[in-house]
Amino acid sequence: MKKLILIGALALGACGDAIPAPRAGYLPVPSARPAPSAPLPANLAAIHGATAPRLIAQFGKPQLDTSEGTARKLQFAGPICVLDTYLYPQGRGEPVVTHVDARQRDGRPIDEASCVAALSSARAR
Repeated sequence: MKKLILIGALALGACGDAIPAPRAGYLPVPSARPAPSAPLPANLAAIHGATAPRLIAQFGKPQLDTSEGTARKLQFAGPICVLDTYLYPQGRGEPVVTHVDARQRDGRPIDEASCVAALSSARAR
């Protein structure tokens, strides 16, 4: 009786490692598409896709300008907030802004569009 239980357990254990072969004509279910994002505010939309010279013309000399590989980060600071812009090459062209982060001077969160407006306003003075 013990041998029969042992043989049954071994047989079941061997089945657990088997990976079924894909069926012919099998197509995986496509993943759900992300929900469309809300349009960016105009001042923030103008930053996305901007080149470094365009950012410098808008905000002045960056507080930080660092590169790693083909990526570049320009950081602009004003009395209210700090804006980090991340530039990456798109094709063969000049690197452009693909992402931004913003925070208040004390590290608390701030809306990116509000920070762009504050930096632009400070530069105009």
